[in-house]
Amino acid sequence: MSTTPTTYTTPDRKRSRLVIGAVTAVIAGALVAGAGYWWLDRDELSQASADDCRLAQRIITEAGEISTGSARDAQAWWKKTGDERRAQMEDGYLGARISQYEGWALATAQKSPEAPSAKDVKSLEEEARGHCSDSGVTLSMPPLGA
Repeated sequence: MSTTPTTYTTPDRKRSRLVIGAVTAVIAGALVAGAGYWWLDRDELSQASADDCRLAQRIITEAGEISTGSARDAQAWWKKTGDERRAQMEDGYLGARISQYEGWALATAQKSPEAPSAKDVKSLEEEARGHCSDSGVTLSMPPLGA
């Protein structure tokens, strides 16, 4: 006579399955929450510090003045300011916008045909302002060469 083995689940095995299921649910929930956070945050601009934004505004103000001066002075200013911005500004995205404005100021001082239009400056201003929206500093980029 043969007997068929019966499967009996011990309470320890049930508890283990319950614990594994709970841990799996927690991990899955964390992954879903992380993915949701990434999805919402992916299009947001970086937020620069107030110090970065104040430095940016100072450079912008100097650029407006330098763009109407001599090309030689503009070249020296462009090098000095670029070094300073790279050394002090922590937000690279804001730094890229300010670098572009610096280059435009130099081009304007050199009477280059690549000098920006007022529309170009306004567009860049809007992009740069987005990086300073949480800092309490409002960047203002005047048209160059005015």
